[in-house]
Amino acid sequence: MPLPELRDAASLGFDAARLDRIGAFLEAAYVGPGRLPNAEILVARDGQPVYHAKAGTLGEGRGELPANALFRIASMTKPVTSIAFMQLVEQCKVALEDPVTRVLPELGSLGVYAGGGGDVPFRPTRPAPPIRFVDLLTHMAGFTYGLQNRTNVDAAYRSAGIDLARSLSSDDYIEKLSRIPLQHAPGERWTYSVATDVLGIAIERLSGQRLGEYIREHIFGPLGMEETAFDLPKEARTRLVDSHAFQPGDKPRRVEAGSESAHFAPSSFHSGGGGLVSTIADYHRFCAMLLGGGALDGARIIAPKTLDLMTANHLPGGADLTEMSDALFSEASNAGTGFGLGFAVVTDPARTLMPASRGEYYWGGAYFTAFFVDPLEGITMVFMTQLYPSNVYPIRRQLKTLIYSALVDSRA
Repeated sequence: MPLPELRDAASLGFDAARLDRIGAFLEAAYVGPGRLPNAEILVARDGQPVYHAKAGTLGEGRGELPANALFRIASMTKPVTSIAFMQLVEQCKVALEDPVTRVLPELGSLGVYAGGGGDVPFRPTRPAPPIRFVDLLTHMAGFTYGLQNRTNVDAAYRSAGIDLARSLSSDDYIEKLSRIPLQHAPGERWTYSVATDVLGIAIERLSGQRLGEYIREHIFGPLGMEETAFDLPKEARTRLVDSHAFQPGDKPRRVEAGSESAHFAPSSFHSGGGGLVSTIADYHRFCAMLLGGGALDGARIIAPKTLDLMTANHLPGGADLTEMSDALFSEASNAGTGFGLGFAVVTDPARTLMPASRGEYYWGGAYFTAFFVDPLEGITMVFMTQLYPSNVYPIRRQLKTLIYSALVDSRA
């Protein structure tokens, strides 16, 4: 899907000169000095693109970013998988309050890690209450990520290789996960985790399709997101950017050459939590659908009331993530931010200490990609780059500040 033509900034309530600060800032602060290998951003209002900028290259010696550059979007896969699951909820094939063992019986004998020991299975553990599907969507199931490097449970995830598991089958993934105790009891705390990978496996079992096939048929196809997939055709080798890792005091280190990526070989496991590759134009279509209450260009993906449910704060007692989070690694700033069914949700803009609207929702990916949807102002943003991890620079906060400072016709 090519980028649509940009609309006049003034007609959409923006100051064009202030919008131009965004690209200049990205070049001067990040891409020019080599802090980021590349950057691309698209800002839209009411679904109409109003600002687009890109800088940098596909990788060393590979030339400038093309108009349809492909990026690993990592955890920006999670909102897509969450929407796919809620489609099945709408059809009454599953309910949020159902125990996950209805679909994934392998998870019926999980315990909760109670400290002590470094082996697997851990000793001692205590019995875990049932995990519900809503616990998966809200990251309150008790799962974790091995990359957090905090506890013996995290270490067991790393040992099992279940953070990034392209080579496992879905059944093998669940079997490995079932051997490891939960980090905490379901509903007790918020821990960023592989929960959305588990949700993706549930979608496969409920639909009888591989996750990528289901999402292509029910989300990407109707939205015209032709470039977004778990596995890429070989002809896309010239468009997938290299991935890089942050190195303190030095330029980023290349981790994977785009032309040699594992995404060009069929994967055994479609990671609902982090496996997709996309373009900025495609993900803009997804955001425009969200802003449109679940529909875009006549394609109804999800009902408005379902989306309202997904973008409400589901943390107990209306808490924010500062009160509930047990995670060292996530794509959210915690203050004034709750969590819904697949999205972080701004509950108190003042506490975020940055321009925002109440009810704004968003997420990001481990390679620093990000998006947000502001229903009050009708604004969406998609940002793409490819640097791991996503917490070394305050760029997401800076981009939001620049965008809102260019908005001169507020609807608040």
